[in-house]
Amino acid sequence: MEGQTPGQSAAQTNVGIEPQTRILKKFPKVSFDKRVMSLVLTSFLVVLAGVGTGWLLSGGSFSTKLGSKEAETEASKGIVTGQNEAGFTDESVFTEKQSPEGILIEGGIKGEGTHHLDRGLGEDKYVYLTSTVIDLQSFVGKKVKVWGETISALQAGWLMDVGKIKVIE
Repeated sequence: MEGQTPGQSAAQTNVGIEPQTRILKKFPKVSFDKRVMSLVLTSFLVVLAGVGTGWLLSGGSFSTKLGSKEAETEASKGIVTGQNEAGFTDESVFTEKQSPEGILIEGGIKGEGTHHLDRGLGEDKYVYLTSTVIDLQSFVGKKVKVWGETISALQAGWLMDVGKIKVIE
């Protein structure tokens, strides 16, 4: 091409076109003065104090970690599992004084309870049972006595979360 010097493109040889400027520009340096540093430090301390206060109010401690053997041992203290008895050994943990007896039968009522207790008083007097502690299935068909807490129900007349079960006969 005519009038073109080495290293020049054809577009740069046209009159009135300037060479391209840099796309990336350097940011100006910001200096941290004492006021900015004190604001950052104060913000950090406020957040740290909030986290610490929340942890203390929730009952946190350094000795017990979630899932540790100590926590598992404490949770399993006082629980027995056998052929004739299962659940908490200390009956004083149950606030209710009622402990119904009857034959344990599998099946709840309209989604409430996994089993029910036939006390020989008719179907409307069944005690519907569920348990977060015990496998009730191993006691089906046996006459048992149960201890636990009454929980609210929509369909069942009496729905109980069983904490202890004992075979009577």
